[in-house]
Amino acid sequence: MDGLTRGITRHKRIVIAVFLVMAIVSAVLILGVSVNYDLTDYLPADAESTVALDLMYSEFGSGVPNTRVMVRNLTLTQAVQLKDELAACPGVSGVMWLDDVADLNTPVELMDSATVEQYWHEDGGIALYNVTIDEGRESEAVAAIYELTGEDGAIAGNAASTASMQNLVVSEVVGAACILVPIIVIILLLTTTSWISPVLFLLTIGVAVIINMGTNVVFGEISFVTQSVSPIMQLAVSLDYAIFLLNSFGRHREEVGDSTEAMRLAIRESFSSIAASAATTLFGFLALMFMRFEIGADLGLNLVKGIVLSYVSVMVFLPALALSCVRLLDKTSHRQFIHTGKWLGKALVKVRIPALILVLIAVVPCYLAQSRADFLYGNGAPDTRTDYGRDTVAINEEFGESNALVVLVPRGDQGAETQLAADFANIDHVTSVLSYAGTVGAVPEGFLDESIVSQFYSEDYARIILYTDTSEEGDEAFAVVEQVRAAADKYYDESWVCGQSANLYDMRDVVTADTSTVNFIAIGFIFLTLLVTFKSLTLPVILLFCIEAAIWINLSIPYFTDQPLVYIGYLVINTVQLGATIDYAILMTNGYMANRKTMGKREAVIATLNTNFESVLTSGLILTAAGMCLGLESSLEVVAELGILLARGTVLSMAMVVMALPALLILFDPLTDKLTWKSGFLKAATKEVQTK
Repeated sequence: MDGLTRGITRHKRIVIAVFLVMAIVSAVLILGVSVNYDLTDYLPADAESTVALDLMYSEFGSGVPNTRVMVRNLTLTQAVQLKDELAACPGVSGVMWLDDVADLNTPVELMDSATVEQYWHEDGGIALYNVTIDEGRESEAVAAIYELTGEDGAIAGNAASTASMQNLVVSEVVGAACILVPIIVIILLLTTTSWISPVLFLLTIGVAVIINMGTNVVFGEISFVTQSVSPIMQLAVSLDYAIFLLNSFGRHREEVGDSTEAMRLAIRESFSSIAASAATTLFGFLALMFMRFEIGADLGLNLVKGIVLSYVSVMVFLPALALSCVRLLDKTSHRQFIHTGKWLGKALVKVRIPALILVLIAVVPCYLAQSRADFLYGNGAPDTRTDYGRDTVAINEEFGESNALVVLVPRGDQGAETQLAADFANIDHVTSVLSYAGTVGAVPEGFLDESIVSQFYSEDYARIILYTDTSEEGDEAFAVVEQVRAAADKYYDESWVCGQSANLYDMRDVVTADTSTVNFIAIGFIFLTLLVTFKSLTLPVILLFCIEAAIWINLSIPYFTDQPLVYIGYLVINTVQLGATIDYAILMTNGYMANRKTMGKREAVIATLNTNFESVLTSGLILTAAGMCLGLESSLEVVAELGILLARGTVLSMAMVVMALPALLILFDPLTDKLTWKSGFLKAATKEVQTK
């Protein structure tokens, strides 16, 4: 440790130069990190919908129709011509329209009206095309389609959603950061004693964030959830480390006078304490990596890497930076604007019993409610502030909702294929079924254009395409998936169903199974960390109860307000809120254990609240602001909801730590004394103190 501190303080210019060069290089590397916008790509490789989609790409060279294109003010002839032009757009591998299911030589008035209404509205000359866009070419294809259709065009569907996200994610992250950084600066200016210290904090963690984002180049790509959430989360969670180190530096300067020696003492003092704080956060994020749904590993690994880099930056870069700016720190010093005084601890202790009773009354119904909300498993509803959201609403208003499913069965038994197509047509919410046997009829293959035959047959498989009037997910959509799979199983030993509803159906099963595993691992990791930190059997249970109760209350609110909850947010916040806010409880408990050696239990709690409340408030406000910025700035429901959950959860965790935790510490004080190794609690307490 002495060698490390001497190296940092003696070679501070070299340290600063190395970190800045790493940040610049990482900033360039960020451009080489691709972003995946499709949540279904993170399903396990053995999920049925994943296997089906891979099989369809290998057999037919294209995926499921994933885009709806509506164009107004057309004649029937123009609509047919536009279909060919859409098919020629870059990234488009297939277009289906009315002429694929009906003979346009027949007058429209004589066609089946239900079939026509799905593709063509004579009044207004409105055509609706089902388009297949290749994965990875969504932005290119959507841009080309908009250019082709002009103001009369509207585009919706999964590929359009992906293209919209590609255009918005980076700008929204930057927008959230532009709002968050000034808020953080204001919070830090109010709670620190130098005008320049917030800049040092943000520069230290900012460098770590840039390095973290740049080193993602080794993975090739990251998810859009990670791209949106990780930088903001890393900044908000790890600012505490920088504040703690610089505060320690300030205290030691008053003791020893020499800045270099004071920084060495600060590094030695902070090294293990910040490491313990970072460890609990790190283990909470680490639990995400055990999800079968690989979005957890993607986000968890990035956050774990970010916490490690932030810790290194605080322990190495910040000391060098602060020593180089020590004169500037002195010149820009100011009085602390927010100071709670000694009254706060007494006030909070007085409300501890009502607060604990309220928590105990609420915790059981909240625990039961938090898993019973209506869940969404995809990206959620489109934001009508975006072109994609407005287009989706326009298409649904004109033609209703529509969702495509594709069934692959072994080729060779046309009788079974015909009967299966008929069974599909009888399933509720199925509006049309396209198959070779049912659509093309008895026309021999040799008399048909190969492009038509290839829509339905590969060398080994037959493809049946279904359209439903359900949304991509929900009870009705998932019921259709179950019935389609059951119908196919009646006729074939092997069959595969793919499409967005099938993907989300499988996602529901996978992420639901992940919940207990991830929570158990996160709680287990943090329990062991607390056990080692406090050497106590009671304190880990008390601390975990406080934060878990805050999580249960947070996640129960959507149930009581009858609002759907994006399941990814539900799953991730369980570990993120636990890992990010358990530090507040640790800080309070550390202070209590130290004060308890010289004070009675009530006085120890009051002194701890007076000393540590400002630290908890500063950290909590920053994390709350980070969540609110994500929630208000992002047009992606999965990201916005995660942000709102984080902001609300942080406030609840703070409330639990400053009101319910003091009551539990006092209540279980005798048991903690007995079950803590070398507790050192003050024994000679007065009778008055014991009875309070």
